[in-house]
Amino acid sequence: MTNITRRRARVFALCAVMAGGAAAQDLPLPESAERGFATVQDPGAYALPTGPFADGALPVRRAEGRVSVEAWQIPGAERTPFQLAAPIRDTLRASGFEILLDCPARACGGFDFRFATLVLPPPEMFVSLTAYHFVSALAPDGRAVSVLASRDSAMSYVQIIRVGGEAQTTPGTAPLAPRPLGTPGDIPGQLEQQGFAVLSDVVFAFGSSELETEEIASLDAIADWLALNPNRKVLIVGHTDATGSLDANRAVSLSRAQSAVRYLRERHGTNPAQIAAEGAGYMAPVASNLTPEGREANRRVEAVLLSTE
Repeated sequence: MTNITRRRARVFALCAVMAGGAAAQDLPLPESAERGFATVQDPGAYALPTGPFADGALPVRRAEGRVSVEAWQIPGAERTPFQLAAPIRDTLRASGFEILLDCPARACGGFDFRFATLVLPPPEMFVSLTAYHFVSALAPDGRAVSVLASRDSAMSYVQIIRVGGEAQTTPGTAPLAPRPLGTPGDIPGQLEQQGFAVLSDVVFAFGSSELETEEIASLDAIADWLALNPNRKVLIVGHTDATGSLDANRAVSLSRAQSAVRYLRERHGTNPAQIAAEGAGYMAPVASNLTPEGREANRRVEAVLLSTE
């Protein structure tokens, strides 16, 4: 579990359109669900999937307004992704939403669908390419909701994205706590103990995706650790602040993560099967984007341990 503030909850509050106006509608989650991540972009935009990935493309509908993203984790993997998503789908339908897409992994498009739509990176969200369920829904006034559920051998995960509605606060929920930066020497230990590590020495020139230095201690440490542990897999994730559009920031963050992966492959010959790159854009902040210090903290590269054994 990450050190981001969590709150145990029985339900997830959502503003939904009902007959006669807008009302608060509860979206059901298991009693043991814990919120591991939450962020809001206002105003924002989201490409809501409206059909399965086919013919090399994912059909989407652009939804604009207040965009909120939350990730929930449920201990244990007894429930299937469908069992997690179906009650939420049924609640949305009963509240007047039109269900646009309701599909399991293969019917959605498997690998292609998962990487064509917005998904929070690990450890906030995990998506098995063969075991997930996706639902998208649209209200008469244009409000949109998507639900993505998946699981690994020990944990279930639910991501909920909402577009539109009024700002909401959850009583008792504290602001997101910054993640520890760590030092290059203890990166393998951080990966083993907490599942992720911020690579504070992976830096880039302003507006560039080229690495600023030729030798990077944190990446060197990861390369040595992976060579000694061939069963370990690591995802390198790029992050940005909230300046600019989501699409642009995701492209920049992915390009920077790819530069770090390229360093591991070219400098150390790291097995490509052990490393991958992903870009989260501004969707996983560790500090407020309202201050220069917060924006600087949000511009970072992280390593995430993907291995479960």
